[in-house]
Amino acid sequence: MPLDLTLARVDDHATAARIAAAAGGLLLELRDAARSSGRGLGVDGDRDANRLILDLLAASCPDDAVLSEEAVDSTARLGVERVWVVDPLDGTREFSERRDDWAVHVALAVGGILAAGAVALPARDLVVDTGTGGAWARPALDGRPPKMVVSRSRPHPVTGRISEAVGAVRVPLGSAGAKAMAVVLGEADIYAHAGGMYEWDHAAPAAVAASAGLWVSRLNGGPLRYNRENPWSPDLLICRPELAPAVLAAL
Repeated sequence: MPLDLTLARVDDHATAARIAAAAGGLLLELRDAARSSGRGLGVDGDRDANRLILDLLAASCPDDAVLSEEAVDSTARLGVERVWVVDPLDGTREFSERRDDWAVHVALAVGGILAAGAVALPARDLVVDTGTGGAWARPALDGRPPKMVVSRSRPHPVTGRISEAVGAVRVPLGSAGAKAMAVVLGEADIYAHAGGMYEWDHAAPAAVAASAGLWVSRLNGGPLRYNRENPWSPDLLICRPELAPAVLAAL
């Protein structure tokens, strides 16, 4: 499991949720105030949400390091035990198109292991964090075909192989955070990503999913690690535990 809640301080879960919610609120205000959609809206969202998250983390956790998609990286973080891994706007394209399947990711890794995290789905007025992840009830499969969320714009052949092997119905969806939370919230059963991503794409979703009792790993079944020198990650699997053996066998 890529999560160890004992590594977190008492307030880390609330901090992650509060900051994700604040960034989500800012993004909604920015979107609602904009006269048009398109790339410019996404650029503004990435920049403004990142600035807010960095300011809030500096005020709340001044001794911690940050790895953010939208900030200049520094190898100094490699010598820091507590590192926040954030994606200020996961699903810039969906945000720019005024869809609701985009997210804000705020996660904490301690010694390379996830300790706390939150995913905000601002357009749905939802924040799911490692303090509440297990509170979401997921309906039993009861013989129905599992639902598998896939990229709506760049579906990977691996997802097709998995869906065929387990008889899953494919459901196109936007950002990584939105896909992962669909599984956490019981709206889907499998999220598999191949073709590469970065730590900020999956840190918060993986933390929340693990806290909710879901299977979280790489596609080879191996564990996820964070705050590495190169934050590139090959793949990700989040699914109901009872489906994990069949999904992994398909690969």
